[in-house]
Amino acid sequence: MDVTLQPLTTADAPALAVLREEVEHTDRTGMHADEADVLDELTDPKLDLAKNAVGVWQAGRLAAYAMVYEPDHVREIARFAGASAVHPAWRRRGIGAQLTDWMRTRARAMRDERHARVPGELLIDGVDTNEGLAVLAARAGFAPCRHWFGMAHDLRDGRRRTVPVPTGLRLVPFDETYDEATRTAHNEAFRDHWNHTGMDRTDWDTWITGARSFRPGLSALLLDAEGQVAAYLLADEYVADGAATGRRSCTIGHLGTRPAHRGRGAAHTLLAHTLTEAARHGYARAELVVDTANPTGALGLYERTGFAVERTYVTYARALD
Repeated sequence: MDVTLQPLTTADAPALAVLREEVEHTDRTGMHADEADVLDELTDPKLDLAKNAVGVWQAGRLAAYAMVYEPDHVREIARFAGASAVHPAWRRRGIGAQLTDWMRTRARAMRDERHARVPGELLIDGVDTNEGLAVLAARAGFAPCRHWFGMAHDLRDGRRRTVPVPTGLRLVPFDETYDEATRTAHNEAFRDHWNHTGMDRTDWDTWITGARSFRPGLSALLLDAEGQVAAYLLADEYVADGAATGRRSCTIGHLGTRPAHRGRGAAHTLLAHTLTEAARHGYARAELVVDTANPTGALGLYERTGFAVERTYVTYARALD
């Protein structure tokens, strides 16, 4: 098979968007990306396209791609996230294995250059129904290390979800005045979660409150008596998902409570508020992804609130040494 590997460029956004949607038709991950979404990924200020993003071309058509993301901060292990996909028509021809080897080589080179004192891992993700990925991962020496539930809640049931605000806290809509305080609260709330090493300003501006998907009108904060952010909920809407499914979905992107304020129902209050607002604004459903081993009991909260599991995602890991 005559294929060519070459670095991706921003000019490849249309081809990559087509590839991603064709892959979605087969893999059914529930995640869609249009050309604007793909261009956002390719212009990520932390992604070195020339070194860490590659496309596989066959007869002028993009058949597969892979990217590797370097962690900003490292604790005990330097974990590199890999993202890749092979067009269904070109699967079972060794391209997936070739790209996996390429991702490991790039991750190892970055680890050796900048994080040589700690062990390294390469992570790849997929939906658990993707048997081909599971086989590829096993053959390449990867093992499942984390599972995630994709959950959804129908907002067209007419329910009104009101939960009292915890004593001493005040519910306010998200405002950019609190943007940096919310980032700080997020890093504190998630510091004990798996693979969280802190969200810096660049990533926050690129993928959180600066993202096209962010919906401040559906997001909210709980402030304490000193005006500090005690808890927060940041919501998103992915236009490509709505275009593909024909229904608007509110995504619970980030929900967290600082440790000092846990156990008082702060997350429940915020979740109820956003679900009510989303229903009022005509959203058909709410969605989220949660770590099945979340240490703060988030899974139980979502189940009690009416979310049900639709998909399970798997993170596979392999040591770089």
